[in-house]
Amino acid sequence: MHDSSPLGIFWLLVFLAIYFAPALVAYNREHHNAAPILVLNLFLGWTFVGWVAALVWSLTDNSRARPSDS
Repeated sequence: MHDSSPLGIFWLLVFLAIYFAPALVAYNREHHNAAPILVLNLFLGWTFVGWVAALVWSLTDNSRARPSDS
């Protein structure tokens, strides 16, 4: 049997942190669309376009629109 090396586990964790960076950013910013960003990241993050889209979305303004006082 092949044992997992600590270096291999380290690189796997680094890869996962980079892959899920958009979702992590969204959750850290308490983005109101954090769950949909995670879903986009999970299913389309393997494409560069999907990963960038999730990252840009996670960095957008996360406040809800307020009704105007007219």
